[in-house]
Amino acid sequence: MSSDNQPQNDISDVEQPLISHLAEIRTRLIHSMLCVLFVFILLSPFYSQLYSMIAMPLISKLPEGTNMIATEVASPFFVPFKLTAFLSIFICMPYLLYQLWAFISPGLYKNEKRFAVPLLISSIVLFYTGIAFAFYVVFPLVFGFFTSVAPIGVTVMTDISHYLNFILKMFFAFGLAFEVPVATILLVSSGIVDYESLKSKRPYIIVGAFVIGMFLTPPDVISQFLLALPMWVLFEAGLFMSKNFIPEQEPDVSVKTEAADDT
Repeated sequence: MSSDNQPQNDISDVEQPLISHLAEIRTRLIHSMLCVLFVFILLSPFYSQLYSMIAMPLISKLPEGTNMIATEVASPFFVPFKLTAFLSIFICMPYLLYQLWAFISPGLYKNEKRFAVPLLISSIVLFYTGIAFAFYVVFPLVFGFFTSVAPIGVTVMTDISHYLNFILKMFFAFGLAFEVPVATILLVSSGIVDYESLKSKRPYIIVGAFVIGMFLTPPDVISQFLLALPMWVLFEAGLFMSKNFIPEQEPDVSVKTEAADDT
């Protein structure tokens, strides 16, 4: 009788953790969405000012007497609305990553937690740093270049929807590019590649950084260079820091013992 009930007990033991994990995921997703919604509600009254602020790098470079335009009927409302939604996600990113970390951390060992927490904090800081670098350094240079090379008789009047899509793409590209040190440290510490191998492949990585810059940025030399150069510098920083995460190789005692027995 007990043997008949044993399979049912095993199935229930497997289903219970699965249900509890799904319930936890649901709870954390709800908390994450509520956080984004709360920030969105706080920012909504200022959606027009937020777009004016984010458009300032381009507006300041436009010829005198010109401004941005809206080519679609609903753009003046939906474009700032879209910007506010993305800004809410960007602002809530630390909390969203915390929810992810709180879900996976119980399955990690203590040494893995000590290793993961600094990388998690560093990845958040580097992502925001990449966005700030794009806004304060790259945009003024790129927009100044674009407006200065306009042919005679052509008035530069950018559509607000196209501008928003452009800057969101650039924010994502630079935020992702600034994660290079974290990726380098993870590759070395996990044993996928070793320090000396990465160091020997430096020329290929530099070329790869410029290729990535070519695909992720507009077709101009300035923005490509401004993305590739930080990627290279950050790779060197990650390579330098990864020395601290390389485990020391202990001598193989068994091999030495066998060699001594043979002699």
